[in-house]
Amino acid sequence: MRIYGYMRVSTKNQNLDRQFVELKKYVDERYIFQDKQSGKDFERKEYQLMRKVAQKGDTIYIKSLDRLGRNKKQIKEELEYFQNEGVRVKVLDIPTTMMEIQEGQEWLINMINNLLVEVLATMAEQERNNILQRQAEGIAIAKENGKYKGRKKIEVDGTFKAAYDKWKAGEITATKAMELTGLKKNTFYRRVKEYENA
Repeated sequence: MRIYGYMRVSTKNQNLDRQFVELKKYVDERYIFQDKQSGKDFERKEYQLMRKVAQKGDTIYIKSLDRLGRNKKQIKEELEYFQNEGVRVKVLDIPTTMMEIQEGQEWLINMINNLLVEVLATMAEQERNNILQRQAEGIAIAKENGKYKGRKKIEVDGTFKAAYDKWKAGEITATKAMELTGLKKNTFYRRVKEYENA
């Protein structure tokens, strides 16, 4: 039987320390999985890895339900998946999930947990919707005031043009062109597209 932990923040510049401190009380830090990615779905590298390694009899600790995700339907599906696999999920912010279950009382604890999950998953989903709404409202206001320009258009300089011309003429590879311009693959091809559509 193994004990795992999972923690998540939505962006790379957010901090995992608070969750880490709490999870370390229950889980060896070597078995704590972490993602810095949105909770809109479960396509997260570390989460999927934990999902694969967790087996019957194992326990997973998370700080709060919204760290698992922010889509109510998917949260419930994931919890059902673990339940069917015989993996127990303990949520630090839901005390009833932390209780040791006495034989014959599983139905009562499950009923309480299902009610709490329903409420908290709804709140997590609503919070994500609020964030998206605030972003949309902020963009709309910025557009009205002429301050929103969308993604900044990439400037094409002489170095890029020279590398682009050589690449298009077949004198160098795309990899070499990226090296010469100091651009990553996605940025390089975005510049090519903008340059060709200009």
